[in-house]
This record gives sequence, structure tokens and C-alpha cells, in this order.
Amino acid sequence: MPLLVDSHAHLDFEDFRGDLPDVVARARAAGVSRIVAIGLWRAAGEFGNALELATADPGLFAATVGVHPHDCARVPEEDWREMERLATDPRVVAVGETGLDFHYDLSPRPAQEASFRRSIRAASSARKPVVVHVREADEACARVLREEGVPEAGGVIHCFTGSPREARAYLDLGLHLSVAGVVTFRNAEPLREAVRMTPRDRLLVETDCPYLAPVPFRGKRNEPAHVARTAEKVAEVWGVSLDEVGEITTANATRLFRLG
Repeated sequence: MPLLVDSHAHLDFEDFRGDLPDVVARARAAGVSRIVAIGLWRAAGEFGNALELATADPGLFAATVGVHPHDCARVPEEDWREMERLATDPRVVAVGETGLDFHYDLSPRPAQEASFRRSIRAASSARKPVVVHVREADEACARVLREEGVPEAGGVIHCFTGSPREARAYLDLGLHLSVAGVVTFRNAEPLREAVRMTPRDRLLVETDCPYLAPVPFRGKRNEPAHVARTAEKVAEVWGVSLDEVGEITTANATRLFRLG
């Protein structure tokens, strides 16, 4: 059984309230060796429980801290300062997810861009990688990353769903790409083409749970154990064994997030 890292999981959502121990047990049984728990601003003074997970079980969980583009217009200045402080916490391995979402536009686009820029600067200051969310905003996202500069510690486009063209733009900036269950969907051939051309040392796998469960779980709640299905599809696309994908993507996640 290969060891895998779920490089992006939202385990503090209500979807997991009541059965998180069972979810964790299934993840371990599926070979998941580490889970990067995404800590996002929820309300005034509240960034979820990612840090608590990383404190309770540091051998399994690592934490991020960030402000999602959906919520960025509502964040008070004191919470921005708290996010920047938390970014320096040794339990925090990255800043994010941050970025641009022009599909829902739940925050005004100027506010999203300002939030993205401030988050990139926080990551650079803390010497941490940045975790980037982008939806229907690839040109603007790449522009901001070029203008601000990718943090020296690097970064990842999480839940990458684009084509080889978008992949090349982000790879040329020095970023990693992380794929979720979408890579298993029947209509995702452009994404599979992007995975095919991505250098082996620049790809991660994730669930983005509770969203985007891979086939054959599509439409159900996603969870870290299902990252194995995504890795299986990557192995098929690359024409290698599942063990090799596990070894490669685990090494990539460990290096990017300095998981130790």
C-alpha cells in the first residue's frame, strides 16, 4: 500500500462533525500518512480548528491559515493582523487558501485581489508557501503572482482543474499543481493532459474534502481516504504504478510544506 499525503482537506466543516475519528481511521487504513488541514477565517476571531488538529496529532495533521476569496471582504483588520501572526506559528506550514474566485464573486474583485496580495506578502514574510484557490480567474491570478512574486518557499495551485495552457503558466512561475477528484471525471480530459505534461516533482494530490469526491464516490461526501482514487488516476495517466505516484507526490508535499 503506498503512502499518500492529502495536501488539502477541510476537516473542520460541519460535514465531519460527529464522525471525524472514523474518517481519520479510514484515512490511515487507506495509506494516508499526512493531511494538510486548511484553516480559514470563519467569523470575527475564528480561523477553524486546523491548528487544534495539528497540535493534537502532529504526526498526521499539518495546518494552514488563510482568508478565502469568498470571505475576504468581511474580514476585520484585527483578524488580518492575527492571520499574519499565525502564519509565523511553527504548526502552520502554509498561508491559504487565498486567491481569486470570479465564478461566484462572493467578494468584490478588487477586494479579492487586495486579499490575495496581502496573503502572498504574509507567506513571504513568514517564509511559508502559499496555497492558491483560483476559479475562472487564471489570467488575473497569474498576473498577481507575477507582480507580487511567488514566495521563496514556493506555492501550489490547489485543486487545479485547468488545461495544459494554464498548467504551463503556473509551472513557469515555479508553482506546484495539486489535483483532486476532478481528474477522475469523464469530461476532464484537458486536466488529464495537464497532469501528463506536469513534471513529476511538481504534482501533489488532494481531496479538497468534503467536496469533489472522485469516481466512484462522486456526489457523496469526500474524505481523505479517497485521495487514493485520485492517485490511481494519476498513475494511469502517467503510466506508472500507484506505489510510484505515492512515493513521488508524498515527497513533493513533504518538501513543499516541510512536513518533516
